Amino acid sequence: MNDAVIVDVVRTASGKGKPGGALSLVHPVDLLATVLQALVERNGLDAALVEDVIGGCVSQTDEQALNITRTALLAAGFPESVPAITIDRQCGSSQQAASFAAQGVIAGAYDVVIACGVESMSRVPMFSNARGADTSGTLLGRRYPEGLIPQGVSAELIAARWKLDREELDAFSARSHQLAAATAASGGFDREIVPIGGHTVDETVRPDTTAEGLAGLKPAFTGAPEAARFPEIDWRITPGNSSPLTDGASAALIMSAVTAERLGLTPRARFHSFAVTGSDPLLMLTGIVPATEKILARSGLTIDDIDAYEVNEAFAPVPLVWQREVGADLDRLNPRGGAIALGHPLGASGGRLLATLLGQLEATGGRYGLQTMCEGGGMANATIIERI
Repeated sequence: MNDAVIVDVVRTASGKGKPGGALSLVHPVDLLATVLQALVERNGLDAALVEDVIGGCVSQTDEQALNITRTALLAAGFPESVPAITIDRQCGSSQQAASFAAQGVIAGAYDVVIACGVESMSRVPMFSNARGADTSGTLLGRRYPEGLIPQGVSAELIAARWKLDREELDAFSARSHQLAAATAASGGFDREIVPIGGHTVDETVRPDTTAEGLAGLKPAFTGAPEAARFPEIDWRITPGNSSPLTDGASAALIMSAVTAERLGLTPRARFHSFAVTGSDPLLMLTGIVPATEKILARSGLTIDDIDAYEVNEAFAPVPLVWQREVGADLDRLNPRGGAIALGHPLGASGGRLLATLLGQLEATGGRYGLQTMCEGGGMANATIIERI
């Protein structure tokens, strides 16, 4: 069996996903092209050797339509012979892209492949591709006659079920900003960030964030049409304990260990195990628990064998519930901060987590890292990497 190795992984610094954000004037094609170009240039790779580029993007409409991964690689100057595909597994899209790429290498279908992702939430707002997506009267509507619910309301249901109070959620969120700010100040993100238009610092990190300050924010989802279905909820999800709308892109260079050696490239890690699962589409954010249980059983490792965990902070209840359910060490959970601070550019987030996880393992000498991500519609991916 071929070992699939990570030679490099890069990302843009986050930009606020609204007009005036640091990356809001950058077309999403150029966002993704920038990381693709940087990936091959800094590794001295002939782009003609890339056999496929697998990209993640959630809102595949408007400026992100028409297979943006293909248009981005052409914009990056790749040979026209290099193909590409854009996939959508919601928030886990670029994590799934990396899994597909690595699995292709392991199967012998690829020698060299790039996994990447992009989302410009300032230019292509979330749900732009959901126009006319009414499922009433369909088979799905018959199965869920009351309809599905927004992720924010799902986060509220999770917080209520696991009895996570507002103070705990806000304290965890403040921790995210503090850890991210400390990592940035020490240069911990420097290797993974590719400059674009002079932007090199995650715009979404607020170093002065405190739990006391977050306590003053009002719940965000009390006005949702679905809120009336849950009168028992003590609403506690706010903009402060949720991930912000974000612009960004990420890319990973993946190849067989044999090919890396032949090209004179030094792998940084190898892919150890993969898992993906479906979960309750109402409590859609909890799939990370069975995904983690599945990948640990498959890998033969225990949670204590893992040196660092990257669990996407879509909302503060998500990693906290995961930590409780799998018995994980809180100190190893998102030790460089998470999406509440670093942002969540949907299609690019899987690559961002991978870059941050690898940086943490290298900085601490850790061996195994686990990455898991909840996804819209009730799904989750899990990946274990092993530092080389």
